[in-house]
Amino acid sequence: MTSLRQRQKDAIRQMLNLNQPFSKQATSEPSWKILVYDRTGQDIISPLISVKELREQGVTLFVQLHSDRDPIPEVPVVYFCSPTEENLGRMKQDFQRGIYDVYHLNFISPISRQKLEDLGSASIEANCVANIHKIYDQYVNFLSLEDDMFVLRHQNSDALSYYAINKGDIKDTEMDEIMNNIVDSLFSVFVIAGTVPIIRSPKGNAAELVARKLDKKLRENLFDARNNLFSADTQAGNFNFHRPLLIILDRNVDMATPLHHTWTYQALAHDLLNLALNRVVIEDSTPKGGARAKHKAYELDSKDKFWTSHKGSPFPNVAEAIQEELEQYRSSEEEVKKLKTSMGIDNESELAVALVTDNTAKITSAVQSLPQLLEKKRLIDMHTSIATAILNSIKARKLDTFFELEEKIMSKTQQLEKPLLDIISDPEAGDLEDKLRLFIIYYICSTHLSDTDLKKFEYALGEAGCDLKPLAYIKRWKSFTKMASGAALNQYEGAGTKTVNMFSKLVSQGSNFVMEGVKNLVVKRHNLPVTKIVDNLMDFKSSQEMDEYHYLDPKQLKLAEIPKSRSPFQDAIVFVVGGGNYIEYQNLVDYAKAKTTAGNLRRITYGASTLNNAKQFLQQLSLLGQEL
Repeated sequence: MTSLRQRQKDAIRQMLNLNQPFSKQATSEPSWKILVYDRTGQDIISPLISVKELREQGVTLFVQLHSDRDPIPEVPVVYFCSPTEENLGRMKQDFQRGIYDVYHLNFISPISRQKLEDLGSASIEANCVANIHKIYDQYVNFLSLEDDMFVLRHQNSDALSYYAINKGDIKDTEMDEIMNNIVDSLFSVFVIAGTVPIIRSPKGNAAELVARKLDKKLRENLFDARNNLFSADTQAGNFNFHRPLLIILDRNVDMATPLHHTWTYQALAHDLLNLALNRVVIEDSTPKGGARAKHKAYELDSKDKFWTSHKGSPFPNVAEAIQEELEQYRSSEEEVKKLKTSMGIDNESELAVALVTDNTAKITSAVQSLPQLLEKKRLIDMHTSIATAILNSIKARKLDTFFELEEKIMSKTQQLEKPLLDIISDPEAGDLEDKLRLFIIYYICSTHLSDTDLKKFEYALGEAGCDLKPLAYIKRWKSFTKMASGAALNQYEGAGTKTVNMFSKLVSQGSNFVMEGVKNLVVKRHNLPVTKIVDNLMDFKSSQEMDEYHYLDPKQLKLAEIPKSRSPFQDAIVFVVGGGNYIEYQNLVDYAKAKTTAGNLRRITYGASTLNNAKQFLQQLSLLGQEL
């Protein structure tokens, strides 16, 4: 089955092929064109298509819509933008100046009739109607970060953030706009996926609003004979058994996980190095002779085998894997060197001459393996740099200890070796943010924390210099939620860690990673609250909580919330309104793997309105606390 990411990529490639179907067999020269995008367009393309691939598609130049551009005649231009007033104003200016001769206009989400008419009038005024060849609505208004993960926004993500949805003085019109933006993007997801989902959502929060609006939008499109975007799906009749389940959840369902310290490679890169759009920027730790620190950007994409197989692994395993890769690389390098010396060859050019004269299989394979060796070396160096930066943060802030403590607190099964107050008061342990995250998790998970104890903790945090505004908001949130009723108090059970034998292999071989002083923690497999809900809903497990969820089927004429069948689902898309994180994503990936090996096939895609690391989420909680 084609992933959502691949389908979106195909749609973009077809657009770059001037909306002609894209055939992989085409060996002819591509038609040359210019790509003009806005910020949103750039964010969508950046994790999907590399600069090299853009060149292969015939894109000779790609530029921002709102930059100074010189006229380039005779080359077609592909615009890829959102249909905002600001963007359309700039397009009208381009028409007036006659910058290009052939326009292909592609809108990320549909352009309204009114705006289209305005654009038409502008092109008549500029006398360039004949130059506008095509106008398309692309329905690609989301960002695919992984085959099974997407977010709605990167730039201006504050507009869809947890803070934006939950702030106290939000007007109905603002809330409506946020919900409509989310629904438009989710609608795009299903147009690209080419399927109509069955929707489940809890009652009485932002997730319900999104579910109702999306159901209405899908329904209206399905029963619109002229503009039905799902004709392929509906032609199969209602016998399309493998419809996906869309589970829309609210961030409020679990507030501890976004603040939790993490232990897996990808989530650590997001938490400590601000991984964004699959790109991580690291300061070069060794600037020469008092020079300013250089920053280096690394792309982490699905073509990188090491990344795809280790992004979900616990960090100590990643360190060991890098070490093993390095040893393999050294041995292959040695072989090439030995071969060269045995033939008395010093450089590659002589090797090439030798090839012509003495074409032995051995030399051929050595030369062929050189480019792969160099690429392998580049990837090893990149992961070494990233892992070293992560390791330095773990050591400096004692993050292994915080992770272990939080797992114990969340599982409620293991005793804490040291009282929490001591850790908060200890100036050596972690930074202020780490202490605040640790205490908020403790506060969320504790059933019986007396006011006196709470005041003691608040005093200790204040003395340490922590910003207590996020805690003020969490206190209010806890008093409002069902947490108080005990319904969700055991939602983190099964968590915890155990320490295994200390990196014996790594340390004995004198590796680049001196992991001494960092615990080698093995995480116990457990389902987070979001994963538990997904498990219940995909298998139709009946419980009081799950029966509270809406069941909406846009294909049914009547608005009856009665499932036609109760057979388990194979495909689910889990969408979190108010922001997601890599910890939840990884937990769902692990769950799907475990289920699939048990004989059932499970495919789960994780989506969120935005992606926040703990620092960004704390800032939002701080703003909400300030309002109180």
